[in-house]
Amino acid sequence: MRVNPAADPATEVSSRLPDVVARRLSEDPAVTPDIAEAVLWSLGSAGSLGRGDSHGETDEFDAAGVFLRAIRVRGFRGIGPETTLRVPPGPGLTLVVGRNGSGKSSFAEAAELALTGGNRRWDGRSAAWREGWRNLHAGESARIELDLLTAGAEPELTVVKEWAAEADLSEAVWTERRASVSAASDDETGSAPFDVTRWAAVLDLYRPFLSYSELGALVDGKPSDLFDALHQLLGLDELTRAQERMRARRLELERAARDSRQERLELLGALEQLADDRAVRMARLLRPVQPDLAAVGRHIFGAVGDTIGPDGLRAIVRLTLPTSAQVDEAATRLEECGAAVARGSTTDAEADLRVLELLRRAREHVDAVGECACPVCGRGALDTVWARDADASIERLAARVDALTSARVELNRAVRDARALADHVPQELDFDPSSPPTVDTSAVRRAWDDWAALTGAEYSPDLADRLRAAHTRLVDELELLQQGTRKELDRLDEVWAPLVPRLAGWLDNAREVSVRANELRTVKRAEDWLKSATAGLRGERMAPLETTARWIWRTLRQQSNVELGAIRLQGNAGTARRVLLDVTVDEVDGAALGVMSQGELHALGLSLFLPRATVEESPFRFVMIDDPVQAMDPAKVDGLARVLAMVAWNRQVIVFTHDERLAEAVRRMQLDACVLEVQRRERSVVEVRTSSDPVRRYLADARSLVRTPQLPRAIADELVATCCRSAVEAASQSRARRDLLTAGLHHREVERHVEEAFTTRAMVALAVMGVDYNVDDLNEFLARDGKWLVSVLRDVTAGAHVPIGRSMRELITDTERFIAWLVR
Repeated sequence: MRVNPAADPATEVSSRLPDVVARRLSEDPAVTPDIAEAVLWSLGSAGSLGRGDSHGETDEFDAAGVFLRAIRVRGFRGIGPETTLRVPPGPGLTLVVGRNGSGKSSFAEAAELALTGGNRRWDGRSAAWREGWRNLHAGESARIELDLLTAGAEPELTVVKEWAAEADLSEAVWTERRASVSAASDDETGSAPFDVTRWAAVLDLYRPFLSYSELGALVDGKPSDLFDALHQLLGLDELTRAQERMRARRLELERAARDSRQERLELLGALEQLADDRAVRMARLLRPVQPDLAAVGRHIFGAVGDTIGPDGLRAIVRLTLPTSAQVDEAATRLEECGAAVARGSTTDAEADLRVLELLRRAREHVDAVGECACPVCGRGALDTVWARDADASIERLAARVDALTSARVELNRAVRDARALADHVPQELDFDPSSPPTVDTSAVRRAWDDWAALTGAEYSPDLADRLRAAHTRLVDELELLQQGTRKELDRLDEVWAPLVPRLAGWLDNAREVSVRANELRTVKRAEDWLKSATAGLRGERMAPLETTARWIWRTLRQQSNVELGAIRLQGNAGTARRVLLDVTVDEVDGAALGVMSQGELHALGLSLFLPRATVEESPFRFVMIDDPVQAMDPAKVDGLARVLAMVAWNRQVIVFTHDERLAEAVRRMQLDACVLEVQRRERSVVEVRTSSDPVRRYLADARSLVRTPQLPRAIADELVATCCRSAVEAASQSRARRDLLTAGLHHREVERHVEEAFTTRAMVALAVMGVDYNVDDLNEFLARDGKWLVSVLRDVTAGAHVPIGRSMRELITDTERFIAWLVR
């Protein structure tokens, strides 16, 4: 089985995502042109919907097929003087082993820091983890150099991070340089500052590093982190951004509509508190759910020009009366004319007036009918003589009463002029009962009623006084009313004036909301379509990754009763996002985190990491894993060895571990691997050497001791015997594990038997006699194949009591023969 089936996705995966979406839009009969335009706009492909900006462009990452050649470290973490960890650059499995504190993880941390600028192992830890990065035994400067091999004309790429003596971790000089194949080894070409922006995107998407602290966090960390990582890996990050963009636009439009609606209600409440005809009219316009915005605009900007105030109160302010001088002049005329009439109105004058009136009537009668008898007495004749005498009498009497007649004419004129000054109660004081005025006009109305009564007044000696009194009272009352009205207008304007800009602002927003109403409906439908399309594409593209992850889990779990089913991404932009893992325990559904051990969680974390890190599109052809073996039981260690070997078919797999079980499993199952051993000596001197299996290593150490003349003979002999004994124990354990596992025993049972074999003889007995061994029968069992086997086992277990005269070189040779027989 291929380890990265995700490299063979559906055809659409290799297409540009906007093209895929455009094709699906065109194939969906329910999609209208406006919806299609909105979806493409959200992807930044086409359309001019809203005011959104286009997605920023980043520099294209031009490196491909990146393998790791070496990690060169000085003065960083557990490494003092410069040490180089060289790894075979190409597909294959490399194990870097060493005890805790040997400095092996310092190489892993250095590589991650040099390439990513950070270290996940330190994230969330105390400041001491970051502050203690500089090695105490190194010189003043610190340096990390990462040698990479890439495809292209300049395949040699070196990333360097170097710190001055007093520099903080963040103050490194970070550079990269390229060299062609023909360039000299010390010739640096293309040296330049490290392009963080260019590397960041691919490192985030195809991150090739996995530390022990990240293993658990992959599963039980922040749910959205794993979702976002997988979603981006599936090539759907553009859809995520599109959904965010669409959602942001929808929220913007909805917020504008909601704010406009809320502001309208608040304005309506404020307007209803004002006894102002402007406010009343505006409230009437704003009351409908969909106000007439044109009418609102006309009223707002028409009312803005009214600087005096509401119509009714403004009319009261405009009311005027005759001036006091005019009234006093009319009253004085009345008095003078009245006095003149009174002086001329004697008894004789009155009689003369009556006679004069009678003669004038009679004369008019004669002129009308001619000579006739007197119509009063019937005896006298009204003839020419009479007419002549009557004219003389009329002339005489008229001259005698002329002063009185003139006085009465003037008095009538004076009364008429006085009546003209007074006026009826004006309409301005008549208000609609449904909207009474905010000022009291009753006193003015009463005073005006008295004033209006003078319009029909007849002359009397007190008319002049009545005219003055009514005017004075009305002037006083009207002045008081107008003063109060002006104050009321000022008060209303203080409340109305702030509402005008609010109303104008609301109107602008309401017009925008009205214009964008159709867009909002389109955005909602487009957003629903985009969510559905994203879910469909996500399922299609997740299937290959899910297949790989489930295969890795099945290989890793090794006798675990937990089965991994579907892996689903749940959620969208703007909602809770998480990865759903369908887990069954003995075919019963369960929650992954609730039923899995720590080792199983780590295995599950690897199942999710490896498919993501090994997709074909990744420019990194290496993965680096630090301490994945911790908390795994022996069965899962075997499964891990198989998985790593499978991944190493087409990837460079580098694993750092202090647990010998992984290297032992690789040797036992005869998997191809390069094993490097890291040792730390005094003052942080770190050495890296190619490691063979423990048996060969112990025998090599024994030979080195034999060739060390500085050691006293007795001490050297004891140490050589100890190395030989350790070699026999290692070989015995290896055969015991191999045979017992082949016999079908569970890993836990195998490990229990190995741990219970406390002595070297017990270990040999377990290896050659099986679990039913008896140490007392071991010599007899060995003697069947040769008594020399009994002798060799006796000598290697003698320690300081090796028989005198026994050659250490011979002991090493005999030990090799014994081990060869043991592992046959």
